[in-house]
Amino acid sequence: MNYQEVIANAKKNIGPHCKVCPQCNGVACKGVIPGPGGKASGIGFIRNFQAFKDVALNMDTLHDVTDPDISIELFGKKFDLPVFAAPVGAVQLHYSDLYDDLRYSEIIVKGSKNAGSVGFTGDGVDPRVFDGTADSIKECGGHGIPTIKPWSRDEVIEKIRTSEAAGAMAVAMDVDAAGLAILAAQGKPVYPVSEEVLRQIISSTELPFIVKGIMTAEAAVKAADAGAYAIIVSNHGGRVLDDTMSTLSVLPEIVSAVKGRMKIFIDGGVRTGLDVFKAIALGADAVLMARPFVTAVYGGAEEGVELLYRQIGSELKNAMLMTGCRDLSSISERHVRKA
Repeated sequence: MNYQEVIANAKKNIGPHCKVCPQCNGVACKGVIPGPGGKASGIGFIRNFQAFKDVALNMDTLHDVTDPDISIELFGKKFDLPVFAAPVGAVQLHYSDLYDDLRYSEIIVKGSKNAGSVGFTGDGVDPRVFDGTADSIKECGGHGIPTIKPWSRDEVIEKIRTSEAAGAMAVAMDVDAAGLAILAAQGKPVYPVSEEVLRQIISSTELPFIVKGIMTAEAAVKAADAGAYAIIVSNHGGRVLDDTMSTLSVLPEIVSAVKGRMKIFIDGGVRTGLDVFKAIALGADAVLMARPFVTAVYGGAEEGVELLYRQIGSELKNAMLMTGCRDLSSISERHVRKA
């Protein structure tokens, strides 16, 4: 199987909301929730995608780099590339009933491990979703990162204990899910998290703790002060608040505020290895991708996931070769410019 076959299969298996567009840019699906779209006008999703297109690479082939190293060390482990599958939930509602959340997460966990990366898994109103994904992570020797919704403090800590029992290498909380009205509609609303509660949650575990949903320098500093190992610059794919800034546009100010105090990841609009290069050039340590992995899962299960990772890694290596970057630490702001 090649990745074009994966896309063709996904077109047959996903529906009716997602059309597996040639460019996953949020235009055709704006406001389509349930479905993959951005909230209301969809501009948050669209801005995420467009921000990466507004940055160009500076080509330079007068150098001695021949085999760029795209590996990265995080959580005390080495990964083959700085790209991770982002958490996705309610796949039957948003995509199709070919997979449920448990099977989707199982595919992500196994496919990511086989590709030399790690997958983030989701959470849901039904506690069996989180418990089941934790079981998948345990079966893979702890190779996965459970992501917890911002429930009550005690429930979050309880789910952290489940993550610890599964041997997970880290744990995350997507605080940006506070805007998911669909959870309230299912009878279990979520809310913003105060800095003090976040501190209590983080101090309850020895696992590296990742806070997803940071969009300002001020919020990044709060997460750092609370003891987070890493943050994910994210607006939840533009699905929780209309008219948000793009994640790439706020990345530099966040980097200026907390670089060196914690790891900085980013998601939203990342589609290619060139986008990964741009994010790293602007200060990110690694990236997460969600919608492209949905296509990969629905189009090829574990093999589709592995093929996507390989394609992104190949594109990243080529970008580094054509700009003279020997390894990820060599990539800097001087390698990109506003298009």
